[in-house]
Amino acid sequence: MDTPYKPWSHKPWWCQPWSIVLTGIGLILGSWLLAHRIWLTAIVALPVLAWMGLFLIVWPRAMAQMMAESQDGGESSEP
Repeated sequence: MDTPYKPWSHKPWWCQPWSIVLTGIGLILGSWLLAHRIWLTAIVALPVLAWMGLFLIVWPRAMAQMMAESQDGGESSEP
């Protein structure tokens, strides 16, 4: 029985899901606490949320897919 690939086991503490979430929330909250301007907080929040989405959703799925393909012998339906 194959165990699922866990990409987080290869990352340092500062690149773990909890640290990414805490950093993102801290940046967004910090921008609000410093400026008290919703438009400025939104400008900060958009790239931070995109960064969090990339590293918490897209990257782990891509790594799991890549590992699954490599375990299948590299066979792909694409030419």
